[in-house]
Amino acid sequence: MSAPLWTPSAERVAAANITTFARSVEQQWGVAAPDYRSLYNFSLTHPEAFWKSFWTFTNVRGTMGERVVADFDRMPGARFFPDARLNFAENLLRRTDDRPAILFRSENGTGRSISARELYLAVGRFASALGEKGVVAGDRVAAFIPNIPEAVVAALGTAAVGAVWSSSSPDFGVQGVVDRFGQIEPKVLVTADGYFYAGRTHDSLAKVRQVLDSIPSVETTIVVPFVGESPRLDGLRGGVMWSDFAGAGPAEPRFEQLPFSHPLYILYSSGTTGVPKCIVHGAGGTLLQHLKEHQLHCDIKAGDRVFYFTTCGWMMWPWLVSALASEATLVLYDGSPFHPHGNVLFDLADSASVTMFGTSAKFIDAAQKAALEPARTHRLDTVRTIASTGSPLAPESFDFVYEHVKRDVHLASISGGTDIAGCFALGNPAGPVWRGEIQVRGLGMAVEVFDDSGHPVRLEKGELVCTKPFPSMPLGFWNDPDGRKYHEAYFNVYQGVWRHGDYAELTEHDGLIIYGRSDATLNPGGVRIGTAEIYRKVEQIDAVVESLVVGQRLGHDERIVLFVKLREGLTLTDDLRETIKLRIRETTSPRHVPARIVQVAEIPRTKSGKIVELAVREVIHGREVKNKEALANPEALEFFRDRPELID
Repeated sequence: MSAPLWTPSAERVAAANITTFARSVEQQWGVAAPDYRSLYNFSLTHPEAFWKSFWTFTNVRGTMGERVVADFDRMPGARFFPDARLNFAENLLRRTDDRPAILFRSENGTGRSISARELYLAVGRFASALGEKGVVAGDRVAAFIPNIPEAVVAALGTAAVGAVWSSSSPDFGVQGVVDRFGQIEPKVLVTADGYFYAGRTHDSLAKVRQVLDSIPSVETTIVVPFVGESPRLDGLRGGVMWSDFAGAGPAEPRFEQLPFSHPLYILYSSGTTGVPKCIVHGAGGTLLQHLKEHQLHCDIKAGDRVFYFTTCGWMMWPWLVSALASEATLVLYDGSPFHPHGNVLFDLADSASVTMFGTSAKFIDAAQKAALEPARTHRLDTVRTIASTGSPLAPESFDFVYEHVKRDVHLASISGGTDIAGCFALGNPAGPVWRGEIQVRGLGMAVEVFDDSGHPVRLEKGELVCTKPFPSMPLGFWNDPDGRKYHEAYFNVYQGVWRHGDYAELTEHDGLIIYGRSDATLNPGGVRIGTAEIYRKVEQIDAVVESLVVGQRLGHDERIVLFVKLREGLTLTDDLRETIKLRIRETTSPRHVPARIVQVAEIPRTKSGKIVELAVREVIHGREVKNKEALANPEALEFFRDRPELID
């Protein structure tokens, strides 16, 4: 057996939050929890004890109530802390001192520092202004906004009054915004006048004017002057400047005490195969899930500085904001991670003394392709944890991090989704990191891998499922009164079992490997192949920047078609095709070898950076992609229409 890439020191294990929590569980319940597996098993076999202990451990502000869980045998249908009352924003605004709560940097070089006291008062002013506009619990506040401090203020002000927050990034097209916000009918829209990306200034207000034409529910439009000093408000229904809306009035926030399951966020599915699903998440479940993931799985402590590269349109944005509940400082960045050079985020990690550095698997791969060596060019002395998500982290990317970024660091590959506002599998700061594996299944998450017959398997690939309820299960979908769409999305394959849609394997170390989306799984000759199995091999080849693979139906069978984006100036030759095929054949199997390899200029991807295998598969089969507005580069899809090289 090969050695792990990293093992925490005894001192680090002893100081970890998860170690302290395990000792408290042992003392409270008289059980033995000497290692992660025993604590994990306790969290599944004694869910009431586990979640009660965790509420107390994290000092959740609110009233717990008598019951921890009701109807635990129902999935969906279980209710956690059904008697509890709390306010999400109150739990995130625990600190009111003069230490920074937010450190912000923009691509254009500007930055701000906002203290905990300043954030607390700003949230109070925003919440008060919402109340004056008639916003009450259950109303929706939407935001079309860059990742700036005002977004955090508005989200927490919304939560303070019990309204529901929903946001998208400003690079969305008009129809993409309407497809999302039009369904939830917000009363208030928060926006900035524009944003900076890749060295350019982009206007937002022209889009907002068009959006408002299609969403009559908006009564007030709040504008943050981010790229200019005096944006024009004409054509903006109820238009008001941020300073005029939230710059006066009572500053001490009042926190509405609400049920544990009161709606907090509306997040959206990618929407590449139809109108996005509006996924409603509750305040209590989101709070507990994020606290658990932050404190136990990422070892975030009071005073830490937490960074995640994200936009307001990705679920990792609310995940990042929740770090305030652990009394950490948020480090926000808005702009391109590669402008003016690829070290921008590592520069930020040094200048802001980041302790947790979060990014995507694609960023790590791109840094490797660009031959960056942060271990040589940067200190990174404060960074204890590097987190990666968005797509499976290739084994070679694990190597890159430990060889060229930082040797002594906890590399936490994490996986979950917008569907649960959190993770099914993540890191263990008190355990070893094995090459190519997500370390552990999340505490309280009964994650299994099912074979085609619906039986749990290990060391075999299959469907990732969750067999027991957990607090951050969605409350449901918006405008789905009978729950039919919600049930069809997750429970239509296995009765009473959440089917997440990932193709995965439980390893000998009790970790997890994700091989891609199960609905994008390749099936040549009846053999299931995860798309990540091919990506991991192809993208090791220096000439290949990135790739996308789909299955193309031919009669009663399927063949594999691989699309590759090459380094600038390179052309796909027969020799390079053979090199790619040989690499795949020698490191996987002959079944994995593509029947066709085609060069493309761009790989289509969503706004959050995920490649869209399903959309490409639809196009090459002559079917229409219903919602191109979900894509960051919809023009890239046009390449795949009527390609003669895809036809025998």
